[in-house]
Amino acid sequence: MKKALLISIIVGFFTIGCSIIETTVVDPIKGTGVITIKFVQVNDVYEIAPLNAGEYGGLARVAYIRDSIKEKFPNTYLFMAGDFLNPSLLGTLKVDGERLNGKQMVEVMNAMGFDLVTFGNHEFDLNEADLQKRLNESSFNWTSANVRHVTEKGIRPFATKWEYSNVPVSDYSTFKAYDTDGNMVRFGVFGVTLPSNPKDYVHYGDIYENAERAYKNAMDRSDFVVGLTHVSLEEDIEIAKRLPELPLIMGGHEHNNILERQGKTLIAKADANAKTAYIHTIIFNLRTKALHVNSELFPIDRRTRSESKVERIVNKWTALLDEKLKEIVDQPDEIIYSPSTPLDGTDTSSRGIQTNLGQLITRAMAYSYQNQVDASITNGGSIRVDDMLDGPLSAKDVFRVLPFGGTVLKVDLKGELLKKVVDYGESKKGTGAYLQRDNISRDGTGWLIGGKPIVDNKTYTVAFTDFLMKGLDIPFLTPQNKDIIRIYTPQENEVASDVRNAIISYLRSMKK
Repeated sequence: MKKALLISIIVGFFTIGCSIIETTVVDPIKGTGVITIKFVQVNDVYEIAPLNAGEYGGLARVAYIRDSIKEKFPNTYLFMAGDFLNPSLLGTLKVDGERLNGKQMVEVMNAMGFDLVTFGNHEFDLNEADLQKRLNESSFNWTSANVRHVTEKGIRPFATKWEYSNVPVSDYSTFKAYDTDGNMVRFGVFGVTLPSNPKDYVHYGDIYENAERAYKNAMDRSDFVVGLTHVSLEEDIEIAKRLPELPLIMGGHEHNNILERQGKTLIAKADANAKTAYIHTIIFNLRTKALHVNSELFPIDRRTRSESKVERIVNKWTALLDEKLKEIVDQPDEIIYSPSTPLDGTDTSSRGIQTNLGQLITRAMAYSYQNQVDASITNGGSIRVDDMLDGPLSAKDVFRVLPFGGTVLKVDLKGELLKKVVDYGESKKGTGAYLQRDNISRDGTGWLIGGKPIVDNKTYTVAFTDFLMKGLDIPFLTPQNKDIIRIYTPQENEVASDVRNAIISYLRSMKK
């Protein structure tokens, strides 16, 4: 025990006296004063059920992992680092005339008991009204220091609107963790999101300024603070440089697992679609304020058990999906292809470079016309899976890639127009109007088909997805263009009537 001398000066009306009192200062911390906290982190999760014929992923499995950890370590928290409301095949389905648009994800996450989420860029794929519905349905908390809602009354925080109250999305959240001796540590979590998906109803503040502001404000009320971000790795590194005492950033946006150290900061990102989760162990010493972080990447696969309550909800939604898919394809879960290398369906690649998945899709389009076309073209924005496809693929996976489907049209057009089309697509790198192509290439002299220069006055037969012929991505590519000679629209019983069936048929042919 520590002893101190307290000198008390007693002032009276007539006299001044001095007395010495011996007191004891009691250490308020009991036991070791060391508290263990567990964070379970997932990010970029678009599907609620296991993928690749049950090989990996599945939110019921994530729930089981969290619950198992929490049995031994009561201070266990579950975080989502953005991108979960969209894209998904289930989200495109209509129930009672309305697209789900992430409704299924919120119901599952509510059952899982997420502690905190932040916005990813894909949350803003939803229109304003649908995003507000998802916020209102959430029983978990959201955080963002730099994303705001543009309203008629000005820029405000997004809010969860309940029957009797509105709860604004906070810049940061604070949590209390206790040990068995009753000691308490308070920690904060702030969120930021990259401004890669501009929408009229969304205002993006500066990532770094708002991360610094939120960190400072959270530290005023906490023993330590961590980040929950959805930005690029480079931006996470810059945040760590600006906040050198930040111990951990739980990040999203990249789809492959990452664990990097910048100064004292660990930056962790799990694999997309819950192929893995990060389990972070935080050990905090109340006396010394020393903090230690250990991060373990945990695989989520068919060896992982599922939490029964969450699994029932997942099964309800997947049964609905299977019912809808069987209207188009007899066996949605049939394994039809095993790629030798992962197929790149990420948004960044699909909208910026020629990918192996884009080539597979466009080759299947040509196959749907017995290869009696000169080339095939589709827009990169139609590829909505935003993931790397690895391992055995089912028919259902094809629908995940192209959830909106569409017809494959056979179009006869002049070479001059075809060159304008591919030039326009090339100018739109980084957007959904970038074109994935088959049998069209380019060298120093210009565009080639089958290795030969495209001739302006020659007529070429090209397979296009019907979306492209509506003039939405390429304004001048419409049936009214004078250089469109003929358009063939397939009958319902033809493979080309649905691009997804065209791909399934093509992949089956490769197995023979």
